[in-house]
Amino acid sequence: MLRRNLLHARRYPSLTLNLLLTPVMLLLLFVYIFGDTMSAGIGGGAPDRSAYLAFIVPGLLLMTVGSTVIGTAISVCNDMTEGIMARFRTMAIHRGSVLVGHVVGGVLRSVMSVVLVGAVAVALGFRSSGAGVLDWLAAFGLLVLFSLALTWIAVGMGLVSPNAEAAGNNAMPLILLPLLSSTFVPIDAMPGWFRPIAEYQPFTPAIETLRGLLLGTGTGHNGWLAVAWCVALVVLGYFWSAAKFGQDPK
Repeated sequence: MLRRNLLHARRYPSLTLNLLLTPVMLLLLFVYIFGDTMSAGIGGGAPDRSAYLAFIVPGLLLMTVGSTVIGTAISVCNDMTEGIMARFRTMAIHRGSVLVGHVVGGVLRSVMSVVLVGAVAVALGFRSSGAGVLDWLAAFGLLVLFSLALTWIAVGMGLVSPNAEAAGNNAMPLILLPLLSSTFVPIDAMPGWFRPIAEYQPFTPAIETLRGLLLGTGTGHNGWLAVAWCVALVVLGYFWSAAKFGQDPK
């Protein structure tokens, strides 16, 4: 099942590329168009585009994960609505392998997308200061865990969607939530009424943790909050998907 999903991704790369363009375009937009202004507003000093690049890259890496897993929701929905699932149910395979193949394939695509966006960031001048080998390993582990969590949620969204268009629309919060987090500006710079929306959601603790690991500024309490969010989303997505997938087709 994993091989099947990877072959589909290779034969139809336009979906992954379209979803991947969003964080890349935002990276270019905020670095070269808004970089000087945003850095001056955040730091309160002279404009420093490289400092703002270092600030937004962790958030855009997690946004890349959110945008990439939308392809998983669409792929799962296609399997459920195009008749192939009926054939799978008659074959001598473990039923759970269908979902596991989608999840593992989705995580692999997310990691490859993160590597690509990270390479673009490095080409633009991003440098990790103060991060050691353990920090890099922890950052990579967080990205994989976050990818796993969002992929399971995307699988559930794909299972409950009546068609591919609805699956893409249902998964749009996975792109919108990073825009309402600390990706582009610190929480302290937001209006008071908006701070709880940005702070009490899964992306902000993960962004702050990744930022602390890559920039050597420390993670504080955000580390365990990010892990707790990831575990909770994995459990929720798994049981939601298993329950929906286990229902007999009408």
